Amino acid sequence: SHSRIPAFKELYKKIKRHKDHILNTIRLGMSNARIEATNNKIKLIIRKAYGFRNIQNMLDMVYLVCSNLRVPLPNRRLKTA
Repeated sequence: SHSRIPAFKELYKKIKRHKDHILNTIRLGMSNARIEATNNKIKLIIRKAYGFRNIQNMLDMVYLVCSNLRVPLPNRRLKTA
């Protein structure tokens, strides 16, 4: 906070403003990585779904990919964990 470098002063202000959030992240060990990964999956599905005839087909694909639902395919065995 006592630095003469403007970038450090700005960094100090940001850290001070978000102090509670930073400490909660460290304490709980959580991040937004899982949310970002899911968001990326959805964006890829939307790109693949460009030719779908209606929006419901695209939404069904998002639900299928983002859930833990496993659809059994013919002539294939389901892997057990």
